[in-house]
Amino acid sequence: MALYIYCGLLMPCWTILCVGMPGDPLLTGQSEEDRQGPTEEAGFTAQLTSPHATVSHLVPQTAACFLEDVFAAMREASGNDSKLSQGGMTLFGICTASGNPSVLWELAMKAESKHRDGLEVLHPTEVFLIEEENTEALNLIIGLPQSPLLQRTPVLLLAFESPISGGDLHEITFMSQSLQPNTQAVCISEGTQYILLQGRASVGQQGWILSVDSKWPDMKKNIKELLGGGKTRKRGGVTPVLLFYSEEQSDTSSSQPLQLLCELRRFLNGVLPPQNRPLSSPLKLDSLQALPPLTLGLSSSESLLAELMNSSAPTIFSFTGSMFNTHRGELAMPPDLLEELRKSLEHNLMQITQVLREKEGGQRSIKRLERLSELCAFPKVDLPSGESQYCAFLLLKALKTVGREILPHLRSTRSEASGPRKVCSLRSLTVSLERYLVGPDTADIKNCQGLCTVPLVNTKSHAVLVNFHIENGNVHERAPCCVPVAYDSLEVVDLNQHGTFLSVFADVVAKECGCR
Repeated sequence: MALYIYCGLLMPCWTILCVGMPGDPLLTGQSEEDRQGPTEEAGFTAQLTSPHATVSHLVPQTAACFLEDVFAAMREASGNDSKLSQGGMTLFGICTASGNPSVLWELAMKAESKHRDGLEVLHPTEVFLIEEENTEALNLIIGLPQSPLLQRTPVLLLAFESPISGGDLHEITFMSQSLQPNTQAVCISEGTQYILLQGRASVGQQGWILSVDSKWPDMKKNIKELLGGGKTRKRGGVTPVLLFYSEEQSDTSSSQPLQLLCELRRFLNGVLPPQNRPLSSPLKLDSLQALPPLTLGLSSSESLLAELMNSSAPTIFSFTGSMFNTHRGELAMPPDLLEELRKSLEHNLMQITQVLREKEGGQRSIKRLERLSELCAFPKVDLPSGESQYCAFLLLKALKTVGREILPHLRSTRSEASGPRKVCSLRSLTVSLERYLVGPDTADIKNCQGLCTVPLVNTKSHAVLVNFHIENGNVHERAPCCVPVAYDSLEVVDLNQHGTFLSVFADVVAKECGCR
């Protein structure tokens, strides 16, 4: 049985209309056992497909920090003086500064707000890429849920999983009656990750149909790969999101801890650059012995919080739950501990900022650090809320971990100009960890290297006597070795739908060497 649909306002007239039944598994890409009955979105897609069309079901990314990363990119691209940098133009696929970057600036202003009043988000129900055989036609189909938000004028955001790598500049045209204006061009080049298209109200529509075209050689193949419809998926898929803004206050703003954790992840990734990370297989922490996890919350004792604040152990932040968007946390510290937290936080912020000023590209990290401080909302005089205490505590733990990584590195870089040290001493040894949402995803566990020669370093009487025995001609004995003689713990803060928990892995990081 065939369906015949009138080519009206919703559907451009290039659409081939004679198709099979809505929800046909051959059209939706589902097997019979996977299909749980035809849906409105699947029917909508089927109505737009001919027997000679190939349908690719695109699977959008659903990372917890996805939207937070988008809003951060908007803030950084727009700049403090509302001037769009070349890097910002490239990131958002804007062809020229005189084009129309106003939509980016308007969204960036909303994104600057800590609670983003008036900025709301609508996630599509289905995304398909349809290509007609023997033609260069490519159509991006975006199914929409029923929502009162569709009465407003949206901005369509197309976000790639990661910035585009390689390739020259290519202009791509999107055409749709759901866009305003109907034809909009973007410029894709190395570094592009986001595309913003101005839409129009879509009341009563099941979805958007966008025709994609370009003068790019091998246009269909390249754009299909770009949008995630190719078999190789070298560049990853595209995630579409509709953004709506108005003067009304939004009820969908993220929690304070969520915004802080997502900003913290970006800060850690910037301060600890990927090129310094090892290529070895990641270590699973559950293969190490740990003490029973401790709960971090309103019931946490003063002694526990004080001990953790003064701990020198590096901290890893992980997320293992499925309700990250609702994650919240609170602490209840007494006034004297709050004052200690405030002073320690200020000291570490100042210390890390000073170091970042000496690093190439450190200005962006400094701005992110300032943003982290703002998100904490930790007042200098008044009593902070329980949520602010929680955020300030997490930030302090992160800054102390960063300090362990970049302060010794800066000192060693200066001191090693005179040549490598040969005496038994502590060296850096960075290992990969399981991929964590927040980070860091590596840990410098240190190791001991160097010669054990007289005078022996941090030794025992037994090692002194063995060394003396060898020097007297008994060369077959084992000589004293440069080994760790003291260790620090590794602390892992796990954030999930049940709360916040701390696991302590003892004796992980070498902190002192000796000849034994």
